[in-house]
Amino acid sequence: MDKSKIIRDAATVILIRDKSTRPQVLMGQRGANAAFMPNKFVFPGGALDATDMDVPLADAGSEPCLTRLAQQADASKAQALLVAAIRELWEETGQILGQTGPWPGDIPDDWKSFADAGFIPSAKGMAFVFRAITPKGRTRRFDARFFAVDADELQTDIDDFSRASDELSHLQWIPLDDVRRFDLPFITEVVLAEIVGNLPDLGAPQQVPFFNNSDEESLFVRLGGVGPLSAAT
Repeated sequence: MDKSKIIRDAATVILIRDKSTRPQVLMGQRGANAAFMPNKFVFPGGALDATDMDVPLADAGSEPCLTRLAQQADASKAQALLVAAIRELWEETGQILGQTGPWPGDIPDDWKSFADAGFIPSAKGMAFVFRAITPKGRTRRFDARFFAVDADELQTDIDDFSRASDELSHLQWIPLDDVRRFDLPFITEVVLAEIVGNLPDLGAPQQVPFFNNSDEESLFVRLGGVGPLSAAT
């Protein structure tokens, strides 16, 4: 299977701490041998798993996030994308967005450690702020949704990464006024510019920027907003 020809749904978490003073963002570095964006500093995130469709949320998210997630997309995946973002954050950083309580029903294997910590995933405070499809010609392609979250929503010690997997190294809180010293993907710089422009507000925007590279022509649109304009790849 040629993975460069398949666009996979994905979800990413942009955690911001100290939003009203000197804001910092949680990032980590991908490995040198990674097939997608090697060596780059990125937000925690990854592809949607089939099991994410059936995972319960203690808080299912709020508007306008759910409506925007369903625009120009499969509406049945809206909640699953929130679930995927929470799962990827847990796996890659050991940080929990959740609510205490017993897990209802069967626990999928990749959620057992989360449930064992005493939590059910929760989308409280998650704001859908950006969407981007990887351009053609890359080794991997994703339809990525970016969710901004205030670090105050975390149920864990925000400086403790002891339960993180080894997928991201050098996990750290980077001041936003210093982040461009790091090796960032282009789309990460664009997303951060949107975040910085709205601080200290981390709420969901009424219009979500969307880099749509699904066809030959790259388009920049705003979900819930104005029509498409041609954009560079």
